[in-house]
Amino acid sequence: MTNAASKIIVALDVPSKKEALSLVEQLRDQISFFKIGLQLYTAEGPEMVRAVLASDAKVFLDLKFNDIPTTVARTVEAARSLGVRMLTVHLSGGPDMIRAAVAVPKNDLLILGVTVLTSVNEGMLRETGISDKIDNQVLRLAKLGVARGVDGIVASPHEIKSLRAEFGDKIKIVVPGIRPTWSDPGDQKRFMTPHDALEAGADYLVIGRPITKHPSPREAVQKILAEIES
Repeated sequence: MTNAASKIIVALDVPSKKEALSLVEQLRDQISFFKIGLQLYTAEGPEMVRAVLASDAKVFLDLKFNDIPTTVARTVEAARSLGVRMLTVHLSGGPDMIRAAVAVPKNDLLILGVTVLTSVNEGMLRETGISDKIDNQVLRLAKLGVARGVDGIVASPHEIKSLRAEFGDKIKIVVPGIRPTWSDPGDQKRFMTPHDALEAGADYLVIGRPITKHPSPREAVQKILAEIES
């Protein structure tokens, strides 16, 4: 597995365990990390995590926990016991919730703070009552999370450079909203190519539809790796 391949997390944003495991089987010798999000987890539950882990892959559980501190702490404990390597909390949950999440003994689990979704633009942000620019809101939430001990930040590729300037190598930066040059942006408002995102300083790239909706997911991964390495 190449260094570039180790930075790619394939988003298993599909409706069933059967489809998800088919993708894992096709890609496991190319990719070691897979994301399980709300759709798949709601459909299949924790057994889905166990099934992916049984293939000797790593799991990023992206459920964006946002609840009262006690509930979030107990949920982090449950996720840790499943054996996931990364999970997300939404930083808008506030300082007490973040502290409760990171206070759980983690072993090698990374807790990532979600800032502003890549499907959001500034007009949408204003509709939620936040009049500031997206970059400022991302940095504000990131500072809140890092000060309370999160291991990394989830943000769009457009905020990578400002996050690196602020935090250096202190945190991991995990980036959705990745679209190869040959793919459709879909509902992503703030996206970037894999090559450019890694050049900007991303640690991990979360890529879903350009791979999972491609007629040949293996070919899509190969094309992405070639694009990165070129």
